[in-house]
Amino acid sequence: MSAVESAPAAARVRPEPVGRGGRLALAFRFALREMRGGLSGFYIFLACITLGVAAIAAVNSVATMMTTGIAEQGRSILGGDLRFELTQRQATPAEMQYLEGLGTVARSADLRSMVRLTDGSDQSLTEVKAVDGAYPLYGTLETTPDAPLATLLGERDGRFGAVAAPELFDRLGIEPGARVRLGDAEIELRGVLDREPDVLSDGFNFAPRLMLSLDGLAASGLVQPGSLVEYQYKVRLAPDRAGEAEAIMTAANEQYPEAGFSIRTSAEAAPSLQRNIERFSQFLTLVGLTALIVGGVGVANAVNAYLDSKRPVIATFKSLGAGGNFVVAVYLIQIMTLAALGIVIGLVLGAIAPFVTAQFLESVIPVAASASVYPLDLALAALFGALTALAFALLPLGRTRDVAATALFREAGTAGFSRMRWSYLAAALGLAALIGLLALVMAGDKRVALVFLIGTAAAFLILRFVAIGIEWLAARAPRVRSTPLRLALGNIHRPGSLTGSVVLSLGLGLTLLVTLATIDYDLRREIGSGMASRAPDFFFVDIQNGEVDAFRKTIESLAPGATLDAAPMLRGRITRLNDEDVATMEIPPEGGWVLRGDRGITYATTLPENSTISDGEWWPADYDGEPLVSFSAEEGGELGLSVGDTLTVNVLGRNITARIANFRSVEWESLSINFVMVFSPNAFAGAPHSWLATLAMPEGGEAAEKAVLNGVTNAFPSVTSVRVKDALDAVNGLIAQLALAIRVAAAVALVASVLVLSGALAAGNRGRVHDAVVLKTLGATRMTLIRAFATEYLLLGLATGLFAIAAGALAAWFVVAQIMQLPYVFDWTVALTTLVVSLVLTVGFGLAGTWRVLGQKAAPVLRNL
Repeated sequence: MSAVESAPAAARVRPEPVGRGGRLALAFRFALREMRGGLSGFYIFLACITLGVAAIAAVNSVATMMTTGIAEQGRSILGGDLRFELTQRQATPAEMQYLEGLGTVARSADLRSMVRLTDGSDQSLTEVKAVDGAYPLYGTLETTPDAPLATLLGERDGRFGAVAAPELFDRLGIEPGARVRLGDAEIELRGVLDREPDVLSDGFNFAPRLMLSLDGLAASGLVQPGSLVEYQYKVRLAPDRAGEAEAIMTAANEQYPEAGFSIRTSAEAAPSLQRNIERFSQFLTLVGLTALIVGGVGVANAVNAYLDSKRPVIATFKSLGAGGNFVVAVYLIQIMTLAALGIVIGLVLGAIAPFVTAQFLESVIPVAASASVYPLDLALAALFGALTALAFALLPLGRTRDVAATALFREAGTAGFSRMRWSYLAAALGLAALIGLLALVMAGDKRVALVFLIGTAAAFLILRFVAIGIEWLAARAPRVRSTPLRLALGNIHRPGSLTGSVVLSLGLGLTLLVTLATIDYDLRREIGSGMASRAPDFFFVDIQNGEVDAFRKTIESLAPGATLDAAPMLRGRITRLNDEDVATMEIPPEGGWVLRGDRGITYATTLPENSTISDGEWWPADYDGEPLVSFSAEEGGELGLSVGDTLTVNVLGRNITARIANFRSVEWESLSINFVMVFSPNAFAGAPHSWLATLAMPEGGEAAEKAVLNGVTNAFPSVTSVRVKDALDAVNGLIAQLALAIRVAAAVALVASVLVLSGALAAGNRGRVHDAVVLKTLGATRMTLIRAFATEYLLLGLATGLFAIAAGALAAWFVVAQIMQLPYVFDWTVALTTLVVSLVLTVGFGLAGTWRVLGQKAAPVLRNL
């Protein structure tokens, strides 16, 4: 029995709707009775809610799974309860005595170097890790063959052993058992390194791993004064001090303030990875929220169409004395019940996401991901879904409250509802603000979240104005002789037209797609060709002080006419800014990377190339006063530094305080030798250091580069050679993986847009029925109407596609040129693809829905007009 039939019956029964509770109970009864008719008209509604909730739930659940896995395996990932790290120097006997007093200590050393075949015919860059007999303190090292580490790395027949990652064997074309040279030593590769438990704590590995013993590293002769070696001391605390890691870290910094220790506990085993997971999950969550908000437009369209179909029922309610609040309550209960169904489906999909992705993520990130259900993440997604459904449902509900029964009985199409009350509009805006506030509170980077939310709100407003502009142009278009075109233009600007819904639903998704595709194109283009054309061909690291002149001569003979630039380099960590400990300061996130870990530093008498003074003055060539430093202008501004401020860096266990003399504008994109900090020469007088060099070969090529690589590696075994092309290829691979995830996120937003578009077109079909019947009665043929509707959809799709191209190009320009400061080039392939997608979607969905409209018989429709 329908609600129309049940309403009079309900009036006869009179279920005592005396108080507010009684009226609400009656509203529930009517709502449940109306829902017996099924979900007709609400499939798009459910899909929009489900998609947005599932996206938010899945992203946050997977991120929680990964961060939880890292936290649970913190000791294995870090390699101990505590990790003390020193750069370019080993711990002193006093420091070692202190560390050994904490518990069991495992020592290791990390550096990059070249490993080469014994005949010198080929070589490869490798990440060298030298360990002692205590390694690993936690976790399991997996090798093939499965043998004790002492057997694999020990000395045998005058040669030390090593194990290597499979990629190193592939690069050199060798098998386990082969002999290679590392520095001055010949070593035997006795096995394949399958799994390294603490690899994540070492950060990004640019080259394949080669693991050997500390004695084997000493025999190689690679470690020289000033060599870029990181020494790690991983501590397994004694049982009686197992819970004191944080306190020990604080005490160690106080007891050895100038040691230069970088100390981590197992609670922050892989901080860079954890930060990246949090940032990426925040971005994907915001994209999922955008999809949910775009879906909110579909919610409003579906509710509006549903209420329009219930006009006789609403009129019956009001004729029998039901108030506006009662009518709103009846349909709000139905809408939120269906929204709850969509939320539950979305939560189920989000809950199974960790179980589906766990195995894949383990192959990418070596963390044992233990999938589970994460209630807090699911609750957050459910809250976003409920608030979005309620906010967008209030808009059409508010228009039905005060409409008189006589107006509702008159079938005048979908435009018969009046303006809503301000209270409903205020409530909808308040809920939208609450959604934004909740997203802001949950975000790790508040600034990024705020910009994203403001951008989304601005996009909605701009798209609304674009729709109004399209309607204005259509209304003022000159009269044309073509009947289909004239009908199409009239449909675009008439009351109740589809223009606003189509532009809003499709415009946001396509704009996001154009923006991300253009940024991806420019990044790939810059790294693949632009940056490669400006960058040098080689970087050479760890050139010893006494070998610089011999190295220059070797390069002159190997690459005549090439340009070699060299600069002294040390590693240092900023410990204080203006005599304030950086560990206790609130650092802006955009400049925080400068203070995390060690930075490359240098000294110079003259201003480096590719740099210009933006503030302050350079020191004289014979300067011999207090230590001075030149700081990169962009990073200095992000940290809030000014000329005259002081900073303290720890270099080789010494704290050196220098005053900022000037700021430099640095061209980082040139990939030439650049440093954040350049000191006056007297700051490091007598300090052991190595040199960094770049080589640009104007007439290079694969053969010439290989000759240089072979010649340098054989002549200077301790020098690390990095071919820039290989580095850029590795970066391009990372960008490709990142771009894939971003495209998936953009696709979710586009799917939401398509759902909203199909819902908007379906919602407008009822009005189209009246139009089609009247026009056919007046003599219009089916073909004329098809051409008219196709032209309308074509014009709307064309206008929306052109706007998306323009807006997406502008947004991409801002990101690429202003934020990334890279050359901006627009890819016209993206523009053409966007235009085609826009036209196919609008015309395809439009005609698919209109085809049924054209088959309506005239008599039943004309009787209700």
